[in-house]
Amino acid sequence: MWNFDETIDRRGTDSIKYDLRKDTFGKNEVIPMWVADMDFETPDFIVNALQNRLNHHIYGYTYRPEDYYSSIINWHLSRHNWKIEREWISYTPGVVPALNIATLAFSLSGDSIAVQPPVYFPFFSAVKAHGRNLIYNQLTETPDGWKMDFETLLSSIDSSTRMIIISNPHNPVGRAWSEQELNQLAEICLKNKILILSDEIHSDLVLPGYHHVPVASISEEIADITITCLAPSKTFNLAGLSTSSVVISNTELRRSFRKTLKSLHIGNGNIFGTIASIAAYSRGEAWLDSLLDYIDGNIEYVNEYCRKMIPEIVPVKTEATYMIWLDCRKFGMTGKELMNFFVNSAGVGMNEGSTFGPGGEGFMRMNVATSMKNVAMAMQQIEDAILKIR
Repeated sequence: MWNFDETIDRRGTDSIKYDLRKDTFGKNEVIPMWVADMDFETPDFIVNALQNRLNHHIYGYTYRPEDYYSSIINWHLSRHNWKIEREWISYTPGVVPALNIATLAFSLSGDSIAVQPPVYFPFFSAVKAHGRNLIYNQLTETPDGWKMDFETLLSSIDSSTRMIIISNPHNPVGRAWSEQELNQLAEICLKNKILILSDEIHSDLVLPGYHHVPVASISEEIADITITCLAPSKTFNLAGLSTSSVVISNTELRRSFRKTLKSLHIGNGNIFGTIASIAAYSRGEAWLDSLLDYIDGNIEYVNEYCRKMIPEIVPVKTEATYMIWLDCRKFGMTGKELMNFFVNSAGVGMNEGSTFGPGGEGFMRMNVATSMKNVAMAMQQIEDAILKIR
């Protein structure tokens, strides 16, 4: 029904992923597999909803209707078995702004906030830009995949630690955290009066065989210390519409968050983000299921290609997201050397691992939310480049 094989020319649309290749990689001749948006068309039911509103020809001040809230509530109950109340939901113009608002709302200059690298790098700036101390609770690499290091977390926190920011599911290592792992983390936070700021923007992009556990769904007690960030942007390719939601069941925490949001005057949002969000969450289930099957196929293609043709690269098992965390340490290259190799020898533009913090050295993050043709071309170019240095 939906054609994910279609190649759409995104050049000349002010696309960061395509039109900033030269600024980022030094040349335009790279297959862009970096910025975390998709090369697939936004689904037709969202485009039609946007066009219908566009046809009104007046784009004045608007508010978010009840459909905005009910669509979020129904979606998360259906997909993740999480019952959200209407009053828990606050709007923000993106998850990254929400991380910064939460930092301002729930901590003071000099307080400490923990993150779990290698992780999405705006986590670091959300802490450091506001004069908070950054605690690295680095993930542990094990034969069974990447794990949270609870022992080190306990030894790192103190009375000044106010919050931990987690990526659930995790970007870039691709873990869909289990309820047991999240519960163990929450127990530490409950005992030490630490808030959990959970970035769940990739919650809908969990691959077949796995499932997403919203932290706040585990228990009322855990929900009481949890701030959850949600958005349809990764799932439905809507990042340019700057629309996300924050779910807070604790009345006092919600009041503090909204007070900070109001002080920044960024809570109004835009007409089209609201329309797109409603359409996505109201009508998107069948499309998403098809998307996940396609992405799973792309991930399996890369895994098999590396296993058979490029054993120097070991893809980390991906449970969620459309990114693959590629272990390139067998090359013995620095991050800078890896980047140079993939860009200038292979012609593939990816994110270099050390930008995700400690533990990311020697890895590359590959975005496979593109046509199978593009994925195949990228893997062939990488293999050809490696053959020259073997």
